[in-house]
Amino acid sequence: MTRKATASDFDFVYNLYMHPLTNSWLTYDFIEAADFIPIYNNLLKDEVLYIFEEAGEAKGMFKLIPLQHRNAHIVYLGGVAIHPNFKGIGLGTLMMQEIILLAKAQKKYRIELTTASENVTASRLYEKMGFQKEGLLKNFCYMKHENRYLDEVVYALLLVQ
Repeated sequence: MTRKATASDFDFVYNLYMHPLTNSWLTYDFIEAADFIPIYNNLLKDEVLYIFEEAGEAKGMFKLIPLQHRNAHIVYLGGVAIHPNFKGIGLGTLMMQEIILLAKAQKKYRIELTTASENVTASRLYEKMGFQKEGLLKNFCYMKHENRYLDEVVYALLLVQ
């Protein structure tokens, strides 16, 4: 089940963003919880953060950010993560299926995302779900804690042809 995040999800979301096995693939550098609060509050205010649950327990998260004006038919998918305790059991596929259904319910016709070119697990999942590679963004993401840049692969899924 997918639902919008609430204030009570803060610990789950913060810990997932800062988890050593997921942080390199997500948006934010390692920061203290107090510094994450305003970021989290903005995500809640913008109503773009979702929690993926299975058996009533939070297991993953994602952001689904609608674009505007001539691009109002598009949503950007970001911050996609299954908690490492639940990896490898098919939850990524289930969450992606729900994301696609949610985008369709919101009358969106295109889902866009980027992922680090080194994140082969995510790339395999996106391609399995029908996303197509559309390009490569060189030195797109700066990894402060590693003092290096990562390339990002641009993916998109057209929900109507």
